[in-house]
Amino acid sequence: MPALHADPATLAIVLLGALAAGFTTGFAGFGTGLVASGLWLHALPAAMVPPLVALASVAAQLVGLVTVRKAFDWKRTSPFLLGGLLGVPIGVTTLANASPLLLRTLIGVFLLTYAAYQLASRAHGHIGNWGGRRADAAVGIAGGFLGGFAGLSGPLPLIWLRLRGGATNAQRAIYQPFNVIVLTLACVGMALAGQLTFDVARVALICLPVTLLGAWLGARSYLSVSQQTFQRVVLCLLFASGFILVAQAVRS
Repeated sequence: MPALHADPATLAIVLLGALAAGFTTGFAGFGTGLVASGLWLHALPAAMVPPLVALASVAAQLVGLVTVRKAFDWKRTSPFLLGGLLGVPIGVTTLANASPLLLRTLIGVFLLTYAAYQLASRAHGHIGNWGGRRADAAVGIAGGFLGGFAGLSGPLPLIWLRLRGGATNAQRAIYQPFNVIVLTLACVGMALAGQLTFDVARVALICLPVTLLGAWLGARSYLSVSQQTFQRVVLCLLFASGFILVAQAVRS
């Protein structure tokens, strides 16, 4: 890895990615990889980006989690977390035997379609408690699988909780702990696989303080916006996520 201190332009790109990713995650509860990867892939070796994204994601998620700690409900959250614990190793195992390109493309198309429909629709139907804890656990398994397979743990539980309805704080108090657990497991898996190298650790020491600052700023911004504004921002992020996944598939 080139020495970042010897290249001001590279350092600026890396720090900008860290700040923007932290802000996005602090505000919306997800999106570290979406924001950071696009910048970091221009400044760092590709192999360094996934473990760096995982580390930054955990750091930013922890800051955002503090914001909604008072809304945390273990009874509602536990099916998702238990499902995620089961889904992550399945996803990691599948990744070792299959290309993620098709799955990423399908997820991208789904996110584009869902977000575009929700942004265009004035009336949003809710399913309430349909399916109960078993359905929540199934979504947790699927989210854990996607996290282990493609690093996409956040969108599916987030969409499911939007369909359930309720206050945004209550929704975030479920999907943010879920993301923290899944991403922490991803970090452990990457460490065991030897991907958390000394060079990654060096860059992380530079990036993580900036990521934490961005997450703090994002969390403060979240507290100052209306629920409607927050939901539209989240839908725009989901749309952008889908667009990026489809664009990556087309380029491949």
